Amino acid sequence: MNTLIRWSKFNAVGVMGMVLQLTALAVFERCAPGHYLLASAAAVELAILHNFVWHLHYTWRDRADDSMPLTQLVRFHLSNGLVSLVGNLAILRFLVQEAHLPILFADSIAILFCSLINFRLGDRWVFRTTSASH
Repeated sequence: MNTLIRWSKFNAVGVMGMVLQLTALAVFERCAPGHYLLASAAAVELAILHNFVWHLHYTWRDRADDSMPLTQLVRFHLSNGLVSLVGNLAILRFLVQEAHLPILFADSIAILFCSLINFRLGDRWVFRTTSASH
């Protein structure tokens, strides 16, 4: 598949995941005000699971291989998940505490930054093609 088409699919899934993450963050922040990092971590995890399912069945559907979806989920968490969680929390903490940006705006910036790294990780490691399929 053409990289531009895959990048478009990745971003379509990402937009849905971003809406889910921001909505969850708003709900969690309302339920536990003042705990925005914990709320953000829970919202990120929801988005990670959502995005994995969509990427598996939509973005990288053409790269189905013999590995079990559980193996891909582990790789997804070790790459995209860690980038999203660590990157999001670090960027969010800085933008909220130091730059005094609103939480949802700061989280949007963090999501966009992390997505650039996550596409590459998804394409090259999580949903990589196997040498046998060439």
